[in-house]
Amino acid sequence: MQSVVGIDEAGRGPLAGPVAVGAVRVKNQDKFNKFIRGVKDSKKLGPEERNLWFQLAIEARKKGELDFAVSLVSEKVIDKHGISYAIRLGIKRCLEKLNVPNNSQIFLDGALKADSKFKHQLTVIKGDEKIPIISLSSICAKVVRDKKMVRLAKKYPQYDFDLHKGYGTYVHRRAILKYGLTELHRRSFLGKLVKV
Repeated sequence: MQSVVGIDEAGRGPLAGPVAVGAVRVKNQDKFNKFIRGVKDSKKLGPEERNLWFQLAIEARKKGELDFAVSLVSEKVIDKHGISYAIRLGIKRCLEKLNVPNNSQIFLDGALKADSKFKHQLTVIKGDEKIPIISLSSICAKVVRDKKMVRLAKKYPQYDFDLHKGYGTYVHRRAILKYGLTELHRRSFLGKLVKV
């Protein structure tokens, strides 16, 4: 096998914004094992810790110790084809960006799957908690998606996307009811909240 890849997504459930898929590829497992000690699932880290790990990943990429890619798949694709399709598309894009050979070992979180041409793939329930390379891919996806939502908050300040990142919090639901929908809202996720 030529390399090891970890894949996870962030933003499956929000009412607005893209879904992000992150993939991390390493060629030297020993160097990666030293680098990755202490990493946890992105949901168990605060924003500062996630950003620190993301910066460490950028530095490791500069040194050639790993590579990573994040694919943001839009709410329009989610509405047209569904969230599962959007995540599969994100996985495909990440693997292409990283030029992952078919004989690589790929670890995926939850029920995620890569294209069947990748023969050595393993889906691990709670993989983001158990397998460090999946944890790091989760962090990359979450940080990139969160940064995108913070940028979008400047365009739509009344929705507070910088606070809730598009998730269905009370504040976000109230803003939808008061101001209506933006182009960022996933219409297919909002049926019970508003008529679309």
